[in-house]
Amino acid sequence: MNGRYDALIIGGGHNGLVCAFYLARAGLKVRVLERRHIVGGAAVTEEFHPGFRNSTASYTVSLLRPKVIADMRLHERGLKVVERPISNFLPFENDFLKLGGGMERTQAEFARFSPKDAAAYPAYGAALEKIAQLLRDLALQEPPQPGGGIGALINLARQGWPLTRMDRQAQAELLHIFTRSAREFLDSWFEDDRIKSAFAFDAVVGNYAGVSTPGSAYVLLHHVFGEVNGKSGAWGHALGGMGAITQAMAEACRDMGVEISLDAPVARVLVDTGRAVGVALESGEELAAPIVAANVGPALLYRQLVDQSDLAPQFRHQMAQYKTGSGTFRMNVALSELPDFSVLPGKAQAEHHMSGIVIAPGLDYMDRAFDDARTLGWSRAPVVEMMIPSTVDASLAPPGCHVASLFCQQFSPELPDGRSWDDEREAAADCIIDTVTAHAPNFKASVIAREIHSPLDLERKFGLIGGDIFHGRMSLDQLWAARPVLGAGDYRAPIKGLYMCGSGTHPGGGVTGAPGHNAARAILADRHWWKFI
Repeated sequence: MNGRYDALIIGGGHNGLVCAFYLARAGLKVRVLERRHIVGGAAVTEEFHPGFRNSTASYTVSLLRPKVIADMRLHERGLKVVERPISNFLPFENDFLKLGGGMERTQAEFARFSPKDAAAYPAYGAALEKIAQLLRDLALQEPPQPGGGIGALINLARQGWPLTRMDRQAQAELLHIFTRSAREFLDSWFEDDRIKSAFAFDAVVGNYAGVSTPGSAYVLLHHVFGEVNGKSGAWGHALGGMGAITQAMAEACRDMGVEISLDAPVARVLVDTGRAVGVALESGEELAAPIVAANVGPALLYRQLVDQSDLAPQFRHQMAQYKTGSGTFRMNVALSELPDFSVLPGKAQAEHHMSGIVIAPGLDYMDRAFDDARTLGWSRAPVVEMMIPSTVDASLAPPGCHVASLFCQQFSPELPDGRSWDDEREAAADCIIDTVTAHAPNFKASVIAREIHSPLDLERKFGLIGGDIFHGRMSLDQLWAARPVLGAGDYRAPIKGLYMCGSGTHPGGGVTGAPGHNAARAILADRHWWKFI
């Protein structure tokens, strides 16, 4: 084998870089192996049309852990995140709703539709914040594992202790949010469908489910436990796009001596007598290391990169049941002008252009979109979130022009009747453009160019099996100690020396850095180097 390292990281996405940083800071010789020509995984900024750049896949900031930001000194390395003036703008047939801008402003907005809902909103926000704080506290902790002995019991008691201190109402809400559908959960708080829609959208982001699907309420919560610039629940834009985050991370890694290799796809993990000993690249080169950390999804790792003979039958069975596919279709478009919405006319830049523009007019609309996808393969009236980052970051587009991210839901990972996404991607993209144009009549004519990422494109380009942006379904049976599967939720693979550091581990998807941080801590703990993280 060529060149010996202390640790090899498969995949140069943000979690892989975070893991590499902490290992290198502890003194390990680390090499990151990235299959693409650019470091950053799905959190990158690329030019998709001459003069137009955008965050290619992931597109907005909130969940990145403050500890990771501080330890890697990302702000000192130039990272700047601009907050949205309001969080979301939802156009309906004859009206619109703006969410965010402070409690009093949001209540006033809700009062236009339902004074009762406006009065209920503070209690709703407080209830979610209690639960979100619990998730924040758990995000950087290693889940306890069955059969882990006294250490696991202590860990379980430590992580469970905050639950015992919650009042009964908060405990009930926690139970409801983990088990109920988003529709049931929101019905218990609000009466107006438009207000419920504003929150229900978060339940289907990256979640191939309807708002009436049991368990969908948790995904709603997963999207509110973040923060921007110290403000809980806020969302923002990284100046320079999401690549600004991973480029700063790469700089932090290099400063610690990490070697980052691009155009270096891994073909398989090398295992000898039950222990990972390195990797083989697609080029045929083999690299040796006693530690291999995979920042790819569990489905890709255990179904393609690890020989099945190196896995126990029970684990193979568990991974065969592992669910992927977030129902996501992602587009970037170059625009000649800003969208002019029928319910809020004007092409001059306004606060709603700087927010998350959500086309999901009603809970029934969102459920029909899911039903469409299950029956037809993709929704003919999809759920769409549009961000226009050039409204706050002029570096992304030529003067007078804009770029928009279209993040679209309810597109099945596998089409029925043997159809291929290669044949239907353009038609689906046209449908998405038409969906936006139905609310902003000038939109279709303003599109100069578009970059399409169907679920199959996301798999091919970023290694996201089934186009799953979370590396695996965020359902109760694939969360916390059971992520990716029960018995392997502590970042350690069932092969000695092999670890998982991506979004297929706790606390799950999104640009958090938490899996990379926690995996590095598990690796160093196994080496008894506790003090380094």
